[in-house]
Amino acid sequence: MSRIALYAGSFDPVTRGHLDLMLRSLVFVDTLVVAVATNPKKTSLFSAEERVRFILEATQDEPRIEVRGFDGLLVALAHEVGASMLIRGLRAVSDFEYEFQMALMNRHLAADLETVFMVPSLDTTYISSSMVREVARFGGDVSDLTHPTVVAALQTKFRYAQR
Repeated sequence: MSRIALYAGSFDPVTRGHLDLMLRSLVFVDTLVVAVATNPKKTSLFSAEERVRFILEATQDEPRIEVRGFDGLLVALAHEVGASMLIRGLRAVSDFEYEFQMALMNRHLAADLETVFMVPSLDTTYISSSMVREVARFGGDVSDLTHPTVVAALQTKFRYAQR
């Protein structure tokens, strides 16, 4: 029986930190399903389809990673894909309170689903999607923070925005 984990987020855009957690989680699972969330509370820079495509391109050399969009309850998707655990990243103590509350709610909704918290590697701890967007918006170099496909998309997006 294979171990399947689910790693969900908005990934707007996917960063080297996200990719680091995806690849490192494969040490203890056979398949990682990356779920690109549509959050009605947020206005995304990229569409869900674009974000899925970026992750597919960035992980194309790893066949154990599947990518899909979703917009419902995470626990429902976890049961649909047969996941037994949720992967969540913690960059700082400030992330913990929200993530802890979400883990408890997910446990309430699905007691058979475990949440596993992972910390990023030291060289990606400071990277966040919002920081990547902000640096790119003002013309800064984000090539070491995200995948080349995302870098190109950010340059195109903000070139148009500045006209």
